[in-house]
Amino acid sequence: MSEAQLNTGLFALLGLLVGSFLNVVVHRLPLMLERQWRRDAQDMLAATDSAQTAEAAHTTEPKADRFNLWTPASRCPHCSHQIRWYENVPVISWLFLRGRCSQCSTRISARYPAVEIANSLLWAYCIHRWGLGPTGLAWCFFASMLLTAALIDWDTTLLPDNLTLPLLWAGLLASAMGWIEVPLKASLFGAAIGYLSLWLIYWAFKLLTGKEGMGYGDFKLLAALGAWFGWQALIPIALFSSVVGAVIGIAMKIFSNLREGGYIPFGPFLAGAGFLVMWFGTGIVDRLLQP
Repeated sequence: MSEAQLNTGLFALLGLLVGSFLNVVVHRLPLMLERQWRRDAQDMLAATDSAQTAEAAHTTEPKADRFNLWTPASRCPHCSHQIRWYENVPVISWLFLRGRCSQCSTRISARYPAVEIANSLLWAYCIHRWGLGPTGLAWCFFASMLLTAALIDWDTTLLPDNLTLPLLWAGLLASAMGWIEVPLKASLFGAAIGYLSLWLIYWAFKLLTGKEGMGYGDFKLLAALGAWFGWQALIPIALFSSVVGAVIGIAMKIFSNLREGGYIPFGPFLAGAGFLVMWFGTGIVDRLLQP
């Protein structure tokens, strides 16, 4: 076995472990942000209202236990059984338990192992293509962050700044350090044009319809993709994400009940287009349009 194959296999295994952690991030980060927003709202109320009103606001709900990405330990959402370490081995534990909780037999979503496998394949691909070095590691980071952002947006219609902004700055850093092939100038233009293009579309749509067609997180995500791929990639990314998003949106409206409010998040389609450009490059549109 060559060194390259060994590195690819090693990072496939590491990708499984990190994929397990990504499942935790996807579940907990939106809850953490919601708790923080509530605390901020209570603090604002305390600063503007009387002391009596502020005291009532702070006591409307019991003081929350410590909750972050590390604590408390993972539990079954149905019976609160604490998941033991050997029940949390990526993919293997899910298969061994046949996709059910060991205590109450409640089904465990197949998305958990699917995310672990997806991240494993992405990491293996990055190391196989770019090697074990700054470039390969940078693209592993990109893939995991983009996957996590897409899943959170699909679940909650939220693209947290905790993910989009680090992804944006990491792309600019990788370009400045020469870890990716995109020159810094193209990376900077990509970030700026990516943000401004969706910002303009957002306001044009809002002025015409009075509705919000997308969120500010979408602007930041496209800016991040522009930083990683350069401004030239924005056209294929916008094209694929818009076409696929429209097709899936129409299909969901026809064949199933569209989510409450009729809103489909745009972030997962941006992420999918980003992965396509990562795999095939910015010339994918030209190749598809060739007779």
